[in-house]
Amino acid sequence: MLNSLKTVAVLGLLVMLGGGPAFGEPAAAVAGSPRTSLMKGNIYMMAGDYRRALEACQKEIDNAPSVEAYIHVTYVFHAIDAYLDHLSKEERWNTVEQLHLNLAYKDPQDLIDPPGGLARMAKEMIQTSVQQQADVSAAMATRLNKSEADRLWQQQTQWRTANPQTWWTGMPDAWR
Repeated sequence: MLNSLKTVAVLGLLVMLGGGPAFGEPAAAVAGSPRTSLMKGNIYMMAGDYRRALEACQKEIDNAPSVEAYIHVTYVFHAIDAYLDHLSKEERWNTVEQLHLNLAYKDPQDLIDPPGGLARMAKEMIQTSVQQQADVSAAMATRLNKSEADRLWQQQTQWRTANPQTWWTGMPDAWR
């Protein structure tokens, strides 16, 4: 009796959940248009909306985890770090503060309880966090497929070399 109840419960759960991937079926096949989130992430980076770029890449990891998705999120972390370096070298602290607000604000509630912070302190806090998160996501990509991760990092290295003053404003052409 207990086993048949468990079986009915499992079957009911499967019917209720419906459209999930079958065992062994790639998540990308079920998630809809693959890389849509990554393409959105690139557009957000061009606009300077690094919070949404991170969210778009994270959504891709959630929907269809892959080396490419982990490399993209790592790249966005590196881009934030490089952009902060660029801004601080040019002493554009007002823009650093704007980046801090972009990363900190998400909901209307934030307008009532603003995150605040001085620009130089915000720069240090953000850079430390993005560097740590970049290391974590890069390690995850490497664990999934080292040769693919190496190939993608080679593409981004070429992009950085070709665009040394602006590479953080978008993703490599090969990633689009």
